[in-house]
Amino acid sequence: MTTQARRLPEAAPVPVVRARRSLGARLTEGLSGGLVRVFLILVGLFWLVPTIGLLLSSLRSPSDMSASGWWTVFSKPSQLTVESYQKLLENGDITNSLLNTVLITVPATVLVVVIGSLAGYAFAWMEFPGRDWWFLGVVGLLVVPVQVALIPIAELFGRIGLFGTVFGVILFHTGFGLPFAVFLLRNFFAEIPRELLEAARLDGAGELRLFARVVLPLGGPAIASLGIFQFLWVWNDMLVALVFTKSGTQPITVALQTQVRQFGNNIDVLAPGAFISMVIPLAVFFAFQRQFVSGVMAGAVK
Repeated sequence: MTTQARRLPEAAPVPVVRARRSLGARLTEGLSGGLVRVFLILVGLFWLVPTIGLLLSSLRSPSDMSASGWWTVFSKPSQLTVESYQKLLENGDITNSLLNTVLITVPATVLVVVIGSLAGYAFAWMEFPGRDWWFLGVVGLLVVPVQVALIPIAELFGRIGLFGTVFGVILFHTGFGLPFAVFLLRNFFAEIPRELLEAARLDGAGELRLFARVVLPLGGPAIASLGIFQFLWVWNDMLVALVFTKSGTQPITVALQTQVRQFGNNIDVLAPGAFISMVIPLAVFFAFQRQFVSGVMAGAVK
């Protein structure tokens, strides 16, 4: 006797109910593609217009600059010339000020990065009396404006013979850059896993070796971001340099301002000088752009 298997009734298909998205969600999804990228590229090009205009102006003669705008270069490329840059190299005040800018900016940036890294590590992972109070004091220095300290420090530098020297300007920028450096790096170093540091100590690493082999590689993005911030701030500074420098030690910002005051129509020197003063920080930023973005994103996540 054979038995016939009973066939089970097939289940009815379950209708799929799709949630109705809002108009804002649909617009956001539609704009997240190529249209937004094109818009961002246009915004970037718009922000580069002053830089491009200054570059083209520096490559034109003074007569052409006084006769028409820089955009006429596209219809008359014969206007382009390097005579302005030749005159700039022959101007001793500008070339000497550019050298002074490098002599001020590089040491002030290196000192802030090195001292800030060491202090940030000490405040994050080393135990010493009054550590938290000292750190609160450093944080409190962030609210002290530069303008308040100009006259007292200028008088102090005058008494000890540092007023009007490059070394005095370096000390001022280093002193006012350290509070932010210590605050930034201490908070970044404090997020390093404790287990990683303890494992290195068990392997016999001292504090200096631990700092050089473990902390510095992990803190590279934050240190690069700090270095870029400090470099741009010191390079573009005019207030401190105007107060603490004199003839022979002035950076490029003060030298260009002096050229405007003495020679109001000296545009053939001012245009290339201003472009060089602006393009060097841009080159530094683009050279370390990846480290800068990594440091900012890491700080945002933490």
